[in-house]
Amino acid sequence: MAIQIIFLIFLSKRLVCLQEITEREENRMINERMKKDLIALGIKPQDTILMHSSLSSLGYVEGGAETVIDTLLSVLREGTLLVPALSWTTVNKDNPVFDVKNTPSCIGAISEYFRKREGVIRSLHPTHSVCGIGKNAKEILSHHLETNTPVGIRSPFSLLRDYNGKVLMLGCTLRPNTSMHGVEETVDPEPWYVLTKDTTEFTLIDENGKKYVQSYRCHNFGVTKMAQRYERLATVMDIPHGKVLEAECWLVPSKEMWEIGKQKIMEKEEFFVDPYKG
Repeated sequence: MAIQIIFLIFLSKRLVCLQEITEREENRMINERMKKDLIALGIKPQDTILMHSSLSSLGYVEGGAETVIDTLLSVLREGTLLVPALSWTTVNKDNPVFDVKNTPSCIGAISEYFRKREGVIRSLHPTHSVCGIGKNAKEILSHHLETNTPVGIRSPFSLLRDYNGKVLMLGCTLRPNTSMHGVEETVDPEPWYVLTKDTTEFTLIDENGKKYVQSYRCHNFGVTKMAQRYERLATVMDIPHGKVLEAECWLVPSKEMWEIGKQKIMEKEEFFVDPYKG
């Protein structure tokens, strides 16, 4: 009887060990597939990528946001990764203070993880900051304080064009493409629905505790009642797209997006927006 009990304990431990090995192998295969999918989408080692993302759209990924970032950086070996860390839900007229070290991102798990990752730096902007790591990150992020709108001409979203950058929409459709707000801001005359006429004064605190007080025009959300339709980009330009794991993804050439997007808005001011219905 004792021998049988010992054998059953041994067998149980053996099965647990085999299960753990199987799970590790499955996770390794998922990570390898994710890397291959990113490369197939068109991401190259030297690219400068600005990424919007939805973690849940990928399906199960062991390690979650950390694994996604690790995998993407393994593809961008000589490049730069930028991730918006927007904070407009918490930094606004009612709470006009932005702390570059502590203000959280309001746009998902990957963005918030990346913000806190070692070696990542963050631009100074109350509502539309961007985080980055890699070759061009410091150059692209260091000018954000020079603009007084959400996606101004010196913002990382705009400067991405100078580096032949690409906007990666990882499982979140083309709709939350913040760079398109920058396109709208460059149109002259300015489309009526883009920015508020008045300004809001914000206090910004940098990584050394230094404070900057600046006034900004903000997005006109909730006032103009317009719905963004940035998915219409796919009807006017060829955009590489495909799946990364279970997520539908798009890799938008930044320079071409700005040129074509601006042209379409100049032809028809409300090309990328619709009135809310209901």
